[in-house]
Amino acid sequence: MASHTFIEREISALRGHGAQVITTSVRYPEARHLIGAEEHAAVAETFYILRSARNPGVVLQAFAHILGSPRRAASTAALAIRTARPGIKGALWQGFYLLEAAILARHLKRRRVRHLHNHFADSSCTVSMLTSRLSGIPFSFTLHGPSDLFEPRSWHLSEKIAQADFVSCISYFARSQAMLFSHPKYWPKLKVVHCGVVPEKYESPASAAGIGLRLLFVGRLDRVKGLRVLFEAYEKARTLYPELSLTLIGDGPERAHAEREAARIGGISLMGYQSQDAVAAAFGCADVLVLPSFAEGVPVVLMEAMAAGLPVIATRVGGVSELVDDRVSGILTPPGNADALYDAIVAMTGDPSGRQKMGAIGRAKVRAEFDVRVEATRLLSLFRGGGGTALRPEPANSFRMEP
Repeated sequence: MASHTFIEREISALRGHGAQVITTSVRYPEARHLIGAEEHAAVAETFYILRSARNPGVVLQAFAHILGSPRRAASTAALAIRTARPGIKGALWQGFYLLEAAILARHLKRRRVRHLHNHFADSSCTVSMLTSRLSGIPFSFTLHGPSDLFEPRSWHLSEKIAQADFVSCISYFARSQAMLFSHPKYWPKLKVVHCGVVPEKYESPASAAGIGLRLLFVGRLDRVKGLRVLFEAYEKARTLYPELSLTLIGDGPERAHAEREAARIGGISLMGYQSQDAVAAAFGCADVLVLPSFAEGVPVVLMEAMAAGLPVIATRVGGVSELVDDRVSGILTPPGNADALYDAIVAMTGDPSGRQKMGAIGRAKVRAEFDVRVEATRLLSLFRGGGGTALRPEPANSFRMEP
């Protein structure tokens, strides 16, 4: 999917380190998300559980797999009941997840898979947890936020942490939330492994010393991304800088509203979903990336922009401050504050040398801490049982009091 390119990068990096990776998914992606060669290649090699379930023979074989080990089946059923979401609907869905787990367990056993890893902590993680119990294959998952932290109790995050071999947390913020919703005896399982990028892919000549009038937003057109706040701040900034422009890359439920605002305010271009190469090229045509989200994990698009040498404006939410150093590699603003966002846009627009300096510092930060190939070695170590080696050292901007 267009919004899950970070997973494709992680898989590629793991394979680059010699890991054998097979990919599975519950659902087949919508055609509008398949916009680049990477996405099409990923689709071609992936096993899709629900597509496979269309074959009655596969479903019967899945039931046979469950019944082949009554004790394991009973234990898995008990786990499914214990982790069902509230209500009749939750119990019904849990039955579907159990069937999906049986289909996946059979597939993984046939492929002689030794470890199952899942991205996100919601329904797909429930399927992975049940698959692990049913097959005996150990599992782990990556905790991102914000969406998989919205309902930690109904998704039984604490039970998933207890059942997993380890949890890969993309930030210290995500790790702290996992600590909040789990027993302290499981905290050693919580490892910080960043999502990342291949920095040199974005290292074209930086535009940070450009005219300062070209703002770029890349992300899902959704309320959680703070687009309405961005439009308010952008409209106000245009009273000072009439030639200011804003390019939006992405799509989603706020598209119609964005189109109305573009027609009303002017200077706004909506590009829809774009390939990874097209997004990389867009960084070279922009002066500042703006991401005014209400909730985030650690946005990969910020890593991409910083690797390209762009200064960024973002909100101080989730793990963003672990990537962006305020007034050093970008400007952090309070979420939902259009006046603060306006001030940041004006400050960036009027300071070309400051933008250039911020861009260079941000690029160095991504090279040092968010290279996906380095992070893949940490994850691979965890897959191979080297649990202690993947917990990151203290962040570079931490300090200690000397006696």
